[in-house]
Amino acid sequence: MTEAFALPTAFLLGLLGGTHCLGMCGGIASSVALQAPSGSRGLSLLVSYNGGRILSYSLAGALFGSLGWLLSNLELQLILRTLAGLMLVAMGLYIAQWWLGVTRLEKVGGMLWQQLRPLAGRLLPARHPGQAFLLGSLWGWLPCGLVYSTLIWASAAADWQYSALLMACFGLGTLPVMLLTGLFAQQVKSLLQQQLTRQVAGLIIIIMGLFSLPWRGVLDYLQAA
Repeated sequence: MTEAFALPTAFLLGLLGGTHCLGMCGGIASSVALQAPSGSRGLSLLVSYNGGRILSYSLAGALFGSLGWLLSNLELQLILRTLAGLMLVAMGLYIAQWWLGVTRLEKVGGMLWQQLRPLAGRLLPARHPGQAFLLGSLWGWLPCGLVYSTLIWASAAADWQYSALLMACFGLGTLPVMLLTGLFAQQVKSLLQQQLTRQVAGLIIIIMGLFSLPWRGVLDYLQAA
C-alpha cells in the first residue's frame, strides 16, 4: 500500500460512500439529533454518536491490522496485498454504481449484528452525549459492505496503528453527510449522487486500486515458481 495516497483515499472512500452511510445510519442519526430540545444539544448528541461510530471503525481496523504476522509468509503477503488492491477496485466500481458486489459482504456481519442490535435498541432514545457515543460505537458494527471492504483494504497495512488510522480517516470522510443530516443533507446527498460525480470519483479509486496492486511482486513470484 502506498502511504502517500492511502489516507486521502480512505477519506475519499468515506466521503463518496456517504450516501450509502446515510441510508444505513442516517435514520438513527436523525432520530438522535431530533431527541434534543435545542439545536446545540442536538449537535452535541450527533457529534457524540458519530464519534462512537468512528471509534468502532478504528477498533476494527486495529484488530484486523494486528494480524500482520500473517505477512511473514511471502505468498500470504502477495495474496493479501492483491486482495486489498482488488477491494479498492471493487469499491471504485461500487461508488461509480457500475457493480454493487461489495454489498454482499453485509451478510458476513449479520450474526454479530443480531447480538448487538438489542443492546443498541436499549440506548434509544439517546438523552445525553455519553449515551449517544455508546449507541454510535455499537451502531458502527452494523453490517455494511462498504465498511467491510474498506476494512479488508486497510488491514493490508499489516500495522494495527496504521490500519486503525485508515479506518478513522474513512469514518471522518462520512462525517459531512452524517453531520449535515437535516437542513443541508439533501443538497450534499444530491451532489454525491450525481452520476458524473460518482463515476469520476469511482474511476479515480479504481486507478488507485490498480496502481496499488503488487504487480512486480506477483511477476517475480511467478517467475521464481
